[in-house]
Amino acid sequence: MKLRSNLFLPFAATLAVLWGASVPSNAEEVLIDSIAAIVDEDVVMASELDERVREIYMRLKDSNTQIPPGDVLVPQVLERLILERIQLSRGQRAGVRISDDEVNQSISQLAQSRGMTVDQMVEHAHQSGISLNRLREQVRTEMIVKRVQEGLVNRRINVSEQEIDNFLKSEEGQQWSSPDLNLGHIILPLSAGAPRDEVTMVENKARELFEQLQAGADFRSLAIANSAGQNALQGGDLGWRKTTQLPSIFITATDKLLPGEVSVPIRSDAGYHILKLYDRRGGSERIVLQHNVRHILIKPNEIRTEEETKAMLEGIRADIMNGADFAELARENSEDIGTALAGGSLGWSVPGQFVPDFENTMNNIPLNEVSEPFRSQFGWHILQVTERRRQDFSENMRRGQAKNILHKRKFEEELQIWLQEIRDEAFVEIKL
Repeated sequence: MKLRSNLFLPFAATLAVLWGASVPSNAEEVLIDSIAAIVDEDVVMASELDERVREIYMRLKDSNTQIPPGDVLVPQVLERLILERIQLSRGQRAGVRISDDEVNQSISQLAQSRGMTVDQMVEHAHQSGISLNRLREQVRTEMIVKRVQEGLVNRRINVSEQEIDNFLKSEEGQQWSSPDLNLGHIILPLSAGAPRDEVTMVENKARELFEQLQAGADFRSLAIANSAGQNALQGGDLGWRKTTQLPSIFITATDKLLPGEVSVPIRSDAGYHILKLYDRRGGSERIVLQHNVRHILIKPNEIRTEEETKAMLEGIRADIMNGADFAELARENSEDIGTALAGGSLGWSVPGQFVPDFENTMNNIPLNEVSEPFRSQFGWHILQVTERRRQDFSENMRRGQAKNILHKRKFEEELQIWLQEIRDEAFVEIKL
């Protein structure tokens, strides 16, 4: 890396930019580099630190974010590089590899999330001084680090059934899982301590209105003519309400209603109520599509490349297409120990059970067709969906989604603890 001979460190040019200084234009250029930090058996070079500081500086500048002074930013960036080195080392020991296809897919998804084409994002990176090769290496590094974190931190996390129960009973949990209801409301009022004959008269009136509604009468017209509610002149419309915002008797009365149906008259201290459910949204879905799926997993290793692994699965798929038994080939070849003996069977799925790459293929493949080989974080797969069915999973899904919320919270907390632990365990010597 060429830098001015009157600068003490390779990243001094970046510091000059950060602090508003200028670099003399007539200084002699020489090749200088040095070690910024030793990390176990690896090193962070000063030129690498310089490059990363420049990238972050340009990113902050593009986003109009206030840029911290160099003596704050540089140590922060160096610490990030040290942690990155430690995690990459762990990924290498665990055999984590990212294929070129996965990198391409991640870049495409990243560009889409930013509202750009891939070419536009590459050009934007180039304008910021980042080459295509550098961009690809950054994406690959981030993917390896993410997989290492998921693999090593997730095993430290447990969400108990009691924790799920406590969350669902809490105000936050009830608010989260509560569906929205679009309701119409008719109220026939009763004063406190009303005599029996008055109660009977109002009860009979409520029954008459209910019978008219069952016969096809317009709910809004009856509400305008009969309801004493504040929304009577709007046809009794309550609009969209969270169930947690409704009286408990309203929740009970509408729980089994389908959109368009009317509740039987219900009694409260305020009088008799009739409710119409116009629509329901959110909350736990009641009916889900399940897939009975089986797969064969082959993992790249020290002696088998990504391309060879994919080609191996293509051969197995060709055999199945020519009449070979999927289950038998799964028992002979699959490296998913937990399912190989069962002929690759994963059983009936529930939404969100599998990683996105697997789930996307499973959701879109025609029944009984064998997929083309595809990559997930676990290796290369082929899969086959043998059956599909719709099942009522309201409670299962509600608990599963609650578990995911609690798991994500624990992951963020545990990740910071784990990062500090691996940082403390590593040999690190700062050379600046």
